[in-house]
Amino acid sequence: MDKLRAIKLFVRLADLGSFTRVAELTNSSKSMISKEISRLEENLGARLLHRTTRNVKLTHIGEGYLQRAREILAQVEDADQFAQNLQQNSRGKLKINAPMALGITDLATLFADFMQLNPEIELDIHLGDETVDLVEQGFDLGFRASSTQIESNYVGRPLRRFSYKICASPEYLKKHPAITLPQDLASHNCFIYSYFQGKDVWPIEEGVSVSGNLKVNSTLFMMQSIKRGLGIGFIPDFVCENALERGDVVEILPHTNKPLLTLYALYPARHFVPDKVVKCIRYLEHWFETKHADN
Repeated sequence: MDKLRAIKLFVRLADLGSFTRVAELTNSSKSMISKEISRLEENLGARLLHRTTRNVKLTHIGEGYLQRAREILAQVEDADQFAQNLQQNSRGKLKINAPMALGITDLATLFADFMQLNPEIELDIHLGDETVDLVEQGFDLGFRASSTQIESNYVGRPLRRFSYKICASPEYLKKHPAITLPQDLASHNCFIYSYFQGKDVWPIEEGVSVSGNLKVNSTLFMMQSIKRGLGIGFIPDFVCENALERGDVVEILPHTNKPLLTLYALYPARHFVPDKVVKCIRYLEHWFETKHADN
């Protein structure tokens, strides 16, 4: 039994006082309406109506049930209106998960701009490079940067592609053997990023096995050691571009084949995506397009 439908029919019947009129308004038969009300009474274990050939009269229990049924239907309507308003309007909390390094670099500026344009949206941003279940942890939107196709139950929208660079400081290169081929890296102190899918194999040309005395889950942390001349890193361009421009580090083997890193926006559902999520993704796409054009 669809209890909510039965309650709606009961309220209409109480208002109209006629099975015939309710049947006409709902495009149903009188027998179907009667059966629905009878099932409701059986479910409750109480008689709600006195039926006569001429009219319908509420029992004492029916009168009390009618008052409460009206309150229930009003609350359901209010809940529906609340959900529809949030769905169709760009306001409320937007909980976002994003990679640490990108969150501190590009995304920090991006979301500052987004907040200025959308002050009615409350951002709740969590930065971290570990993989999280967006639905389980209540995220509306997540970002993943990957050099391979993301296998996910979520909808993934590619936003921007980044490149990898092999970086070392000028001081490191002065003190260590020259690097002219990818295989030369095997004899150098190469830092490992903990969440990198290849672990200790850098995806340069056919792949190069590397080792070093630093393994860390933050490429920003790694950059500090690279700039101090302690080793070499395989770094996304958004992390190292400022250091390269200042000359703190230089790029090694710039012409070798390396994968591109794609940033994806992930969200949990294909249908009924809240307007605030759609607006945020569209803003991200436009922001990265503009930034890329400027560069």
